Amino acid sequence: MTNEIVTLITGANQGVGFETSKELAQKGQHVLLGSRNKERGEKAVQELKKLKLNVDLIQIDVTDKTSIKQAADKINSDYGYLSVLINNAGMTNDAHQKPSLMSTDVMREEYNVNFFGLIDVTQAMLPLLREADSAKIINLSSNMGSLSLASDSKSRFYQVSSLGYQSSKAAVNFATICFSKELADTNITVNSVNPGWTATGFGGRPADALKIPGMQEVEEGAARVVAMASDPNNEVTGTFTENEGTLPW
Repeated sequence: MTNEIVTLITGANQGVGFETSKELAQKGQHVLLGSRNKERGEKAVQELKKLKLNVDLIQIDVTDKTSIKQAADKINSDYGYLSVLINNAGMTNDAHQKPSLMSTDVMREEYNVNFFGLIDVTQAMLPLLREADSAKIINLSSNMGSLSLASDSKSRFYQVSSLGYQSSKAAVNFATICFSKELADTNITVNSVNPGWTATGFGGRPADALKIPGMQEVEEGAARVVAMASDPNNEVTGTFTENEGTLPW
């Protein structure tokens, strides 16, 4: 029996990932805070340990297969299983350029983190997830990756143009569908979550700046992920949701 819930969150040294780490640890989960940068990761872990939370650092660069393997090996050595994998690491750097002008080099950088990194981490952690009594994979996607919303002239996303980021998140959703079908008869569920436009550096708000109108607080951005990760009834799989409900693919 794997009684303790062991949760790995990638890209968790700041923003929504950090808030998710804090809230899940407050709910009694043993959080493995994934960070590409060891120094920033250690700083984040120490901040949470001051709150008497059960959080440890896992150094992991989702674009580096060696780093991913080392992380999986450490988790296997220390715990022997993984209960929850939250693929939170992400990036955007295409600056809303027109598709006709956007460099594919820029798009590749986004895909390496947002999609290929997510796949590499998921594949590496699957053996550990299989060892848990009940396990979850939660992929952080985006409403900007919804093909239905992007193609609906009545949607607020119709005028948005961010080919690299949007298509990488659409690919994340497809990965969710594919993995959820493959793992349908196992102990592992797979779901996509949209955190929403959140007042973090990723959302475009510097740490020392006021919140941009329309942005939500980081607690709101983490809310749906936290709810899914802490739900004892691990039955829902193959979904794309946000705080307000189900999103169209």
